[in-house]
Amino acid sequence: MGKYFGTDGFRGEANINLTVEHAYKVGRFLGYYYGKNHKANIVIGKDTRRSSYMFEYSLVAGLTASGADVFLLHVTPTPSVSYVVRSEGFDCGIMISASHNAYYDNGIKVINGNGSKLEAEVENLIEAYIDNIEDMLPFATRENIGRTTDYSVGRNRYIGYLISLATRSFKDKKVGLDLANGSATTVAKGVFDALGAKTFVINGEPDGTNINKNCGSTHMDRLQRCVVDNGLDVGFAYDGDADRCLAVDEKGNIIDGDLIMYLCGVYMKNRNELTNNTIVTTVMSNLGLYQALDRKGICYEKTVVGDKYVYENMMANGHSIGGEKSGHIIFNKHATTGDGILTSLKLMEIMLESKTTLSELLKDISIFPQLLINVEVHDKNAAIDDVKVKKIVATVEHELGADGRVLVRESGTEPLIRVMVEAKSDEICKEKVDRILQVIKNQGHTI
Repeated sequence: MGKYFGTDGFRGEANINLTVEHAYKVGRFLGYYYGKNHKANIVIGKDTRRSSYMFEYSLVAGLTASGADVFLLHVTPTPSVSYVVRSEGFDCGIMISASHNAYYDNGIKVINGNGSKLEAEVENLIEAYIDNIEDMLPFATRENIGRTTDYSVGRNRYIGYLISLATRSFKDKKVGLDLANGSATTVAKGVFDALGAKTFVINGEPDGTNINKNCGSTHMDRLQRCVVDNGLDVGFAYDGDADRCLAVDEKGNIIDGDLIMYLCGVYMKNRNELTNNTIVTTVMSNLGLYQALDRKGICYEKTVVGDKYVYENMMANGHSIGGEKSGHIIFNKHATTGDGILTSLKLMEIMLESKTTLSELLKDISIFPQLLINVEVHDKNAAIDDVKVKKIVATVEHELGADGRVLVRESGTEPLIRVMVEAKSDEICKEKVDRILQVIKNQGHTI
């Protein structure tokens, strides 16, 4: 990870550690970098948080000052930016979003011409430009100055693409949609309505400050109640920029990313669509998932946390599906990034083709209890590398043996250390996590 760019772009609190000046400079560099040999064409999308408009205008100013033409998708999911870039030949795309974070945070995600996350070497060049006191990049002048174009049509084409992927009508299916007051509000209901579902929408009225607030894929309780109280067949919850999805079965049980990968992997294997008979996961996936995949004869690989690393593994090895427990699921045949709405369409396909419920399809998998606690620290590297912290982690790992595991890692986007334990019971998880956290605190790392 660089100074500004983490595992999912440049993220921070708006006008605190991610400012309009940062956005302007990102725009200036990208307009210059992609416009060296031709006039750059760059597409921008944003989520619903208050500061997204501010950053959109700052990016546009930098891009057009460097000579790029800018095409505005307005409020739209992150995967729609990726789709438009790769399907319509843009040089790159920019998504303004802090994903699942609170409204006062924001982020700048840059997508390369292939529709994938920007290469680290280009991120490094942007960071060097941001930190350079002197602006050495040339300004465009006269007819070479860039301009902006409303490009809502790009979002509409993405909606049409999603609709085209459905294998069956959703007629007579009752579906709950938690839109997180975010980007999904411009897409999800329209897609499900067009496919014939009866939709029950919650958290679909963004006001700039309520994105992800007690809603969406990080707060599932309201969707669970909606599904049970209305007798729905299924519910889907998205995050702020709709690149991840979690589900709720007809009984109100949460179906996380691990369970989604299991359902999709088994379905694809049965249809001879699971390339290399392999699913790509991250180190955060649950032991229960791996045990269930072993029973089904499905192989798996593990990457570090971050959907960009999952996708890199998939590309390097030709795998067809991968994802994260948090709900970023990548279907290589259809997308180059996690796509929450696409994921929900795939789950609908599995239900319809199998002619059964999600709870029935998941009856053979048991997920280990897991506890994940985030702790804010002064220095992530110092906390991770502390000898006494390493010792307690090793001790807990030895105590758990084959009946659990422990993972201590730094956040890629926030000043946090994440401590996770899986074990046979919630009580064991809590006891082990508390011991590790106490050592981190005793060593003076916590804020």
